[in-house]
Amino acid sequence: MAYRTKTSILALLALILVAIFMTIKAGGNWDYILLLRGKKVLAIILTGGAIAYATLVFQTITNNRILTPSIMGLDSLYLMIQTFVIFLFGSNARMMIDSNLNFLLCVALMVLFSALLYKILFKRDQQNIYYLLLIGIIFGTLFQSLATFWQVLIDPNEFQAVQDKMFASFNNINTKLLGIAGILLVLVFAYVWRFTKYLDVLSLGREQAVNLGIDYDDVVKKLLVGVAILISIATALVGPITFLGLLVVNVTYEFMKTYRHAYLIPASVLISVIALVGGQLIVERVFTFSTTLSVIINFVGGIYFLYLLLKERKSW
Repeated sequence: MAYRTKTSILALLALILVAIFMTIKAGGNWDYILLLRGKKVLAIILTGGAIAYATLVFQTITNNRILTPSIMGLDSLYLMIQTFVIFLFGSNARMMIDSNLNFLLCVALMVLFSALLYKILFKRDQQNIYYLLLIGIIFGTLFQSLATFWQVLIDPNEFQAVQDKMFASFNNINTKLLGIAGILLVLVFAYVWRFTKYLDVLSLGREQAVNLGIDYDDVVKKLLVGVAILISIATALVGPITFLGLLVVNVTYEFMKTYRHAYLIPASVLISVIALVGGQLIVERVFTFSTTLSVIINFVGGIYFLYLLLKERKSW
């Protein structure tokens, strides 16, 4: 089957799921229903697209289909920021009430952390990308430990506010927040897309990329900055969804059967939208909001992660 045909099938399936999600049990209240559900769909498209795009680029850079950008500790940093603010100022602090301020501050701090990490680690010319991942794991563990420590100390009534931030939610999205996030994501997408032509070569490895004339370190630095910004915006918008990127990107590789990122990128975005819209339908119509979408995604993604580990082990 041609790659364009496969992409068209994914686009059609995504449109069908979105149409079902927008119209199911509307009850004639179209103005209210379309506005409410439209915000969720827009948040799903922005978040799913950002995570899928960032994870695909990250796995290409690292030449590893098991790693995701969350390994750099951005999810843990987001949770630590939320916990620290509630621990220090309480859940009624302006940063917790004002979603715009919360979003901008979280994005700024996560991007600043990534920039400092890259600046320190890439200061020397021959720094290994896996050294960056190792440091990211260490910082991620540190942030997670600090967040857990502060969660133990805060008032039990305040812990509910922290718990709301621990899981991604598409139910209460601020429209103004969607506008800011949408503009930022479009700008970052445009920035990262310029390097798409290099991704096919980068997937061959550092040595081959250098031999083929790619300025490897410079391109990788710029791509990692884009990945960090995409993940930061997606996480600050709806919360952490750890296994979404791992799940959709590996399904994309299996479905598309190609190395060409011009086809892989749109396919991964569409599969991400399909997974999130389908998952949200299950949350609302099957579980009647008794669980969150991130729990379902992480459950399925965790099982698939174990499958990938066992599959790699057999290949050894």
